[in-house]
Amino acid sequence: MRNYLRKLGWPALILAILSIVIYACSKNESAGPEKIPEGRQKVSLMLTDDPGLFDKVMIDIRKVEVLIDTCTRNNDDDDDDDDWDDRDRCGWWEDWRDRDHDRDCDVWDSLGIRPGVYDMLQLRNGVDTSLATGVIRKGRIHKIRITLGSENSLVKDGVTYPLRSVNGQVKIIVKVRHNEWDEVTPDNLQLWLDFDVQRSIIRVSNGRFILKPYIHVWTVRQTGSVSGKVLPADAQSVITVYNTADSLYALPGRNGDWKVRGLKPGTYSVFVNAGNGYADTTITGVKVERAKDTRLPDITLRK
Repeated sequence: MRNYLRKLGWPALILAILSIVIYACSKNESAGPEKIPEGRQKVSLMLTDDPGLFDKVMIDIRKVEVLIDTCTRNNDDDDDDDDWDDRDRCGWWEDWRDRDHDRDCDVWDSLGIRPGVYDMLQLRNGVDTSLATGVIRKGRIHKIRITLGSENSLVKDGVTYPLRSVNGQVKIIVKVRHNEWDEVTPDNLQLWLDFDVQRSIIRVSNGRFILKPYIHVWTVRQTGSVSGKVLPADAQSVITVYNTADSLYALPGRNGDWKVRGLKPGTYSVFVNAGNGYADTTITGVKVERAKDTRLPDITLRK
């Protein structure tokens, strides 16, 4: 190596070093914040799951769109459309009262997705996946519309059942408020859609299940999480994190780890519903803070 450098000579060596420095600087500059064209905004939707007592829940997602008010761009502006109850957040498009928008300002824009069948139960205990993203027209987003395909099903006790809507509806509407998004930058928005399996699937008869979608909306920066470990695994525990405002669920993994995300700041109780002869247990006074994970001590259940 030293002989090679002598042959190269100092002038050439200095030139080589300068070339490396210039290249490194250009790489650092190119790795800066993403540039979004004027009059546009980037939107990213993440998909996660609040689990239910099934082996698998397969949802066939074909298309994701957002409804944008292109005339309202200032988040401080008043908006009567945001004045609604969380229980009215989600429903089928065909049943939606306010499904037609006559104003020229209201436009639907499509996001880029990977169409396919998603197993909701793979997205639990802190796991999520990118559902849709895209650079769209700028404005305030009021609704998300998810179009489903025909390959929706669930597996319970090793048996596969078709999963249908009541009247063959295929489009789910999720209402969102302008202040519910995480702003990576003012023109780069993120949101998590939490598919609540336990509330979304209704058993109407033996071998017949109906999909009635119930979706939580949350962001990492505005909510917190609670996590822990429950042993032994053969207790087949179901975790409920709840307070007077809401309740969310978790099913521990094989090693007993569990996590519930999307919790509004406040004080919660954690109920461990155990099976196979193990005693239930409850932990009270669990404090949840914004953008933080509250890790509980390991819980060992006894018979």
